Amino acid sequence: MKKLVLIVFIFILLLITFPLIGMSQLEEKQGGTDYQVIPDEAIRLRILANSDSDADQELKRMVRDEVNEVITEWVAEITDIEEARKLIEARIPEINEIVKEVLKGEGSSDSFKVEYGSDITFPAKLYGDYVYPAGEYEAVLITIGEGKGDNWWCVLFPPLCFLDFSNGTTVAAEEDTEEEPQVAEEKTEVKFFLFEWFGWS
Repeated sequence: MKKLVLIVFIFILLLITFPLIGMSQLEEKQGGTDYQVIPDEAIRLRILANSDSDADQELKRMVRDEVNEVITEWVAEITDIEEARKLIEARIPEINEIVKEVLKGEGSSDSFKVEYGSDITFPAKLYGDYVYPAGEYEAVLITIGEGKGDNWWCVLFPPLCFLDFSNGTTVAAEEDTEEEPQVAEEKTEVKFFLFEWFGWS
């Protein structure tokens, strides 16, 4: 009878403990670097493709890569948003040239437009556990052709373009997947330990 009571007590203890551990791990992830909130004062980059065709989407990605690389270098050492604003605004003609060269290099005859302002429209976006509401934000907007295709966006300042807000994924997602087998192994070890303790192995 005592052994049965002890078993019931242990299982109740485990039922209480595991959820608490899981919640603690979740809070650590949410409070860590897996997801990063966009600060109130930020400068975004949004690129609208001409259409959703494969060719137009690929062209958008090429423009993205070139523009993002250059602007990221410009603001890499800047910590003041006013300084970043002045720099980006002064170099809009350079961004125009970058887009122009990419389109020319790909043989595209699409028109394009580069804008910078505080009233650039963004759709709502879920990224990780955060929802970024639709609204008007400070941003550089590049519109290719009719601008009716899927968009891509990131945060230029502070430099967060290593996070792809457009599709809601981060590098951390792969790390989480790799850690899953380790969690399973820990649970298996607890199970075997209990079996050995009661002589059931």
